[in-house]
Amino acid sequence: MQIRLDGKRAIVTGGNSGIGKAIVMALGDAGAKVCINYVSQPEQAHAMVDELAARAVSAIAVAADISDPAAVAAMFAHVDQSWGGIDVLVNCAGIDGQHAMTWEIDPNAWKRVIDVNLLGTFNCARQALQRMTAQRSGVIINITSVHEVIAWSGYSAYTATKAALSMLTKTLAQEAAPFDVRVVALAPGAIQTPINQSVWSDPIALADLLKKIPLNRMGQADEVAQLAVVLASDVAAYVTGTTLFVDGGMTDYPDFSHGG
Repeated sequence: MQIRLDGKRAIVTGGNSGIGKAIVMALGDAGAKVCINYVSQPEQAHAMVDELAARAVSAIAVAADISDPAAVAAMFAHVDQSWGGIDVLVNCAGIDGQHAMTWEIDPNAWKRVIDVNLLGTFNCARQALQRMTAQRSGVIINITSVHEVIAWSGYSAYTATKAALSMLTKTLAQEAAPFDVRVVALAPGAIQTPINQSVWSDPIALADLLKKIPLNRMGQADEVAQLAVVLASDVAAYVTGTTLFVDGGMTDYPDFSHGG
């Protein structure tokens, strides 16, 4: 089966690196027009625009801090002006934040994670839903994490946002369903990207990580991206209000394979 998104107009937040970059390229390869949102490293975003243009894919790069509602509104206005609207939103931008136990963390650092991961997703989803409900079509994909359901000491803000995004996804899906708009979450596990190179380049750290993954390997960004294409397409027309975990079985708690 060949899945195509020809004519679809997409925004991918945090689209110039890691999983976001892979999703941008996969959507483009499937025929979608893609807006690459970024907040830093503009050269990467513009290089991607050039790479997609070489593949005959229409793409634009737009800088916007998604935690700022005005910046998000301006980004959506830019897409309106360029393509006349939006069909697919992928909320991928996010940060881990400062590693610290909750009673030791700087409250401002904790809040920054909330502002980007949760409020930023809300800001973008709000703009998208205003358009999608009016046109009675569209798909929002929220990139969450296995930390929707797995605690992670030292990252209470991150885990709180990912759990919150799970319920936000369900609630938005319920609200948008009467307008034929779908909202789903895609939850990666340990995906090999530059941001976690310190783990996969260290044999001891990697061995410890692999104990947590039944498939005994890290995932690749393309494996998440291809599922994003599926969820954005009519192949998933009856899928909404749920999370698809892409984690090699990490949420299957492999330690229990040896007994409780």
